Amino acid sequence: MAALTLIEAVTLALASEMARDERVIVLGEDVGVNGGVFRATAGLQQRFGAERVQDTPLAEAMIAGVSVGMAAHGMLPVAEIQFDGFVFPAIDQIINHAARLRTRTRGRLHCPMVLRVPYGGGIHAPEHHSDSPEALFAHMPGVRVVIPSSPARAYGLLLAAIRDPDPVIFFEPKRIYRLQKQEVADSGEALALDVCYTLRDGDDVTVVTWGAMTYETLKAADRLATEGIGCEVIDVATLSPLDADTIIESVEKTGRLVIVHEAPRSFGAGAEIAAVVAERAIYSLRAPIQRVTGYDTIMPLFRLEMEYMPGVERVISGIRATLKD
Repeated sequence: MAALTLIEAVTLALASEMARDERVIVLGEDVGVNGGVFRATAGLQQRFGAERVQDTPLAEAMIAGVSVGMAAHGMLPVAEIQFDGFVFPAIDQIINHAARLRTRTRGRLHCPMVLRVPYGGGIHAPEHHSDSPEALFAHMPGVRVVIPSSPARAYGLLLAAIRDPDPVIFFEPKRIYRLQKQEVADSGEALALDVCYTLRDGDDVTVVTWGAMTYETLKAADRLATEGIGCEVIDVATLSPLDADTIIESVEKTGRLVIVHEAPRSFGAGAEIAAVVAERAIYSLRAPIQRVTGYDTIMPLFRLEMEYMPGVERVISGIRATLKD
């Protein structure tokens, strides 16, 4: 048991699974000699060798395509896309090959690959480095979209993603890579995919979030608790497929729902969650659903970056709005 940051937990999970299963291959830009731009793969090439931790050219389509080929031939590739905005050249390989391999071959082949993507704003990076494209990938049948929000969940969910027989897009919220430490045991135990995690119990309002926004959401819940307002905070963790049952059960208890995410508001994952709740639990709602989100614009770098992302005060305002009715 050690106190680790989220990025250190990612490194630990990679090392643990590489030691357990020699089929696990890490590849990507600068992941080997340099240990990755965020140091997620630091020391892995020295420990496991250049054949298992491979530096690639600056070619995201190639990285994804090679990973599909490796996975189809029995290997377990874990590819890193250096920044979220660089993932788009890889979409062709993900949509047309990784996501479809199982159905295309009538189950004869499958694609057990993981695409790790540092994502989100808050580190004052240049353009193409602060996007939140999770809704694009959640809309693709055939791939899982997993987003950890703490060191312990990063460790357990990444192990589960590597062991999953189908492709997983593993979005890592880089703003909280080193924000806090948490005790993480190198137990080799994976956490369950496709389930939400209830981080805080409450009776007054359900607050659903994921990734870096769990930090602000929990702080908002702490503040409101001093006023006697009980927020039930749910970390989605696996965005697709969505564990709607956990969210519906909570909404049926509280009668109110606030959804918090960093990505732009329109056509986001929050809209899908709101639609599911409206379809299945509309008669349980005692107030309109509130969304606290980023804005429908490109991330305004650099001075307005923190204004773009929902902060604690905006989360509290959204919760108060739903409590008025």
